[in-house]
Amino acid sequence: MAEHFPQPVQQQLYSLNLGPQHPSTHGVLRVLLTLDGEYILKADPIIGYGHRGHEKMGENRTYLQFMPNSSRMDYLSGLLYNHGFCLAVEKLAGIDPPERAKYIRVICAELNRISSHLLWFGTFLMDLGAFTPFLYCFDDRENILDILDRVSGSRLTYSYCRFGGVARDVDEVFIDQTRAFIKRLRSRWPDYHNLVTKNIIFIHRVRDVGIIDKDLARRFGVTGPNLRAAGVPFDMRKVEPYEVYDRFDFEIPTGTKGDALDRYRVRLEEMEQSCRIIEQALDQLPGGAYRQERVRLKLTPPRGDVYFAFESARGQTAYYLVSDGSPYPYRVHVRVPSFGNLHCLTEVLRETLVADTIAILGSIDIVVPEIDR
Repeated sequence: MAEHFPQPVQQQLYSLNLGPQHPSTHGVLRVLLTLDGEYILKADPIIGYGHRGHEKMGENRTYLQFMPNSSRMDYLSGLLYNHGFCLAVEKLAGIDPPERAKYIRVICAELNRISSHLLWFGTFLMDLGAFTPFLYCFDDRENILDILDRVSGSRLTYSYCRFGGVARDVDEVFIDQTRAFIKRLRSRWPDYHNLVTKNIIFIHRVRDVGIIDKDLARRFGVTGPNLRAAGVPFDMRKVEPYEVYDRFDFEIPTGTKGDALDRYRVRLEEMEQSCRIIEQALDQLPGGAYRQERVRLKLTPPRGDVYFAFESARGQTAYYLVSDGSPYPYRVHVRVPSFGNLHCLTEVLRETLVADTIAILGSIDIVVPEIDR
């Protein structure tokens, strides 16, 4: 009689490698998924495909020679990393840049932040299958690259900041181009909202998907737009203002649920807040020197250590430097935001569909090479 009764269904688990070849992982990340059908039971992010040993390289170069390395850790917000490294060394060596240099740095840093968010915007939508927003974003981003290229000589891996200032001064052409770009970007908001924010297909792909709540963010050290999307208004530019950020009026956008839709909205609003900061910095831009000429090229800070945190496009970033009084750092360590942001996926992806993995991964905005530093 036993053959007349159906046999119990056995659970069959299998593993799937998402990346590094998958387009949504951009060739540098592998996520090992354990699946039960289409549902994820376990997710294990595997990094290290682009490890380059930047921290160890920092111990074998002078402070100035290490400068180009800083922008290559997070190549999408390289100027922000370059800026942060200069601020850390200046704090260690007791260097105070001229006022004009501080404003120039902030303007260029915020342009780089917008550039990074625009690239994320375009590639996130591309991962979800939408091609048109990608073209719009890269069109706007090209304007920023042209502006920064003219003043820094680079379009991606910047080495514009110097200990005590910046490499070269800005002129009226730079100011006019920057104001024109802000006007242009603001005219684009209706296009972005009509193409994406109001798109019902996009909304269904990202709403209530990949929720990172306050408790999860705290446990994994999640920072940046991913933390603010959970409703926590934490931004180093407000919490511990550096340079001249305390002189500007701007808001910290936050979400409510912490899902992929909130993360999208927070980054979109952050671009507008960066525009506000840039406008105020241009209006307040003082005259005078753009660099402190008395700073030695072969810097020898006094013995000691320093920890300096700043807000990059992906969250709280920090340099920890130890000086033994020589021209070479004794220790260089970088706290990068993508490490905590990535590893919260071990819990976020659990019990979600494979189809949602792409939306969740893209919404977090991970730059793996900064983790593999």
